[in-house]
Formats: sequence, C-alpha cells, structure tokens
Amino acid sequence: MKQEAPQPQFEDAFVDVQGVQVHYLHAGTGRPMLLIHGMVGSSANWRSTIPALARDASVYAIDLVNMGRSGRVEGLDASLHATADRLVAIMDALQLPTADIVGHSHGGSVALMLAALYPERVRRLILFAPANPFCRAGDRMVRVYSSHWGTLLARALPYLPSPFQRLALGEIYGGPDRVADSSLHEIVEGLRSPGTLRHVLAIIRTWFAEMETLKRALPRVARVPTLLVWGDCDCTVSLASGIRLKRKLRGAKLVIVPRAGHSVFEQFPEQANRILLDWLNRTAPPDRVAYVPVAASAAASNPRKRPRFAATNSRYNALSPET
Repeated sequence: MKQEAPQPQFEDAFVDVQGVQVHYLHAGTGRPMLLIHGMVGSSANWRSTIPALARDASVYAIDLVNMGRSGRVEGLDASLHATADRLVAIMDALQLPTADIVGHSHGGSVALMLAALYPERVRRLILFAPANPFCRAGDRMVRVYSSHWGTLLARALPYLPSPFQRLALGEIYGGPDRVADSSLHEIVEGLRSPGTLRHVLAIIRTWFAEMETLKRALPRVARVPTLLVWGDCDCTVSLASGIRLKRKLRGAKLVIVPRAGHSVFEQFPEQANRILLDWLNRTAPPDRVAYVPVAASAAASNPRKRPRFAATNSRYNALSPET
C-alpha cells in the first residue's frame, strides 16, 4: 500500500462560472497554465506536478463541472465540444486570455478539442496519454458500461471492498500496490456522488461517436506545439495509439516513460516534471493574436463564446479537416 509524503499548500478556491461553482487549485506567477484531469479524476491528481510547474508559471488545476469539488448540473452535455466550451467560460472567469494546456486521459481529448475549436486560447499542449480515436484498448469496457448491467456494476464499484477497488485501478497506476491511498479515496468518493457517476456514464455512452468527432478535428491541431507523454505499460490508452496520434500531430513530440502505466505524472512525478520542464524550456510558443474576453453584452448574442452550463440536446456541425 503506497503512502504519500505531505504535500505543499496551494491556493484552494472557487470561481463562479455562469452560476456554477468551479473549484481549482492555484500556485505560482507567470504565464498561465491550465491542468485538466481525467474522466474519474480531480484537481488533486496534479498535486505532485503543480509545485514544479509553478516555479515559472501561474498554474490552475481545475475540477471540471460535475467532477471533484465543482458544482453538479443535472443533464449536463458531456460531449467534447460542450466541455471545451465550458473550459473557455472557466478561462474567462479566471481572466486567462490564453494558456498552456495540460491534460490527462479524457482530459487530454478535451484539450485537443479545445485547441481545435479555440486555437487563439491555446499556446501549447502537454498531454499525458490522451484518449484518442486510434485506441481500441478500451472498446470492451465502453460496451460493458454502456449496457444496463454495466450501469448497475458501475453503481456498485464505489462500495466494493478496497482490495477490489485497488485491483480495478491497478491498470491505471501500473499495479494495485502503486495506487496511493489518497488517489483511491478521491476516485471512490467522486464516484459515490450520483451526479459524477451519471456524468461519467454519459461520457461512456457516446464514446465512439465522440472519438470520431475528435478524429475529424485533429487536422486543426496539427501545428500546435504538443508534448505527448506515455507510459510503455499503459493498458488504458495504448502506446500504439500514441504513436499514431503523433503522426497526425506534426507539431508533436512523443516521450515514452519505461515501466509507467496510464498516470505517469502520479506514478513517477519527479521524472514527469523533468520531462515537462525540459520541453517547456526548449519549445517556444507560437505567436498568437491577443484575445480579449467577450463582454457580457456580446456574450448574450454569441453563446458559443459564453456557453451555457445547462443541458442541451442541440446538434453541432461536424468539424471539417480543411478548416
């Protein structure tokens, strides 16, 4: 059973985003950097990463809506497009015109969609094993949890004895013995929230369609400076898919970490931090046109810039690779 050393203190705060309380951790000064957790994660997953990045950046690790300590919204649109829209609203609320975006797993796919839809808001991308259209490793899991019996199983998982929970999470962390007590507690407590579990299942039910949408969006991100970090023992999002993703992203560099699973930055934080800082110091961000957050009056006439957090059944146009 892995124990953790005491962690440094961060600013622990909330910001109101269109009536929803969004929780975040903040540390440092300098260029903004936004950290996006994975599907069953939270801002706390980054607690070993924030101090290193905060030496030269103003780091914000957020809890996505319906996750972590952020507010719950019943029937929230769980699509990548809608989640990217909400990220822009959060950036506006935090007064972040642009930022380097760091994402893990499903948070990495959200970051890719953000860069495709709002390139003026993204300076660089750092992605830890982002969920992507070229990975088939999780297809069976998606089909299981999209079924009636899978939904019942998902509702039972947070209440199973901890050895079973550790076994289930071992695939992410590279073995049950590498699952830290705090990580286990955070994930289990999150899934015990009905709002979080419903949101996670909503993501899973539309997984295949969302990955196809992301595939069409990738040409828009091809030239964004991107760092891909993958563990060679990742059984959740395969390294083979990361190699294919790198070929699609011409501005990307792929770093492979030996003996690491799906959550490299938690499993080997010191090594992950060195990789990040080395790449950030060597990679100049592209010149971007300064972005001025829209005023409230303009937002009323342009909902795409200030997306609502309410549930929606509206359809959006498929992204064109040529645009």
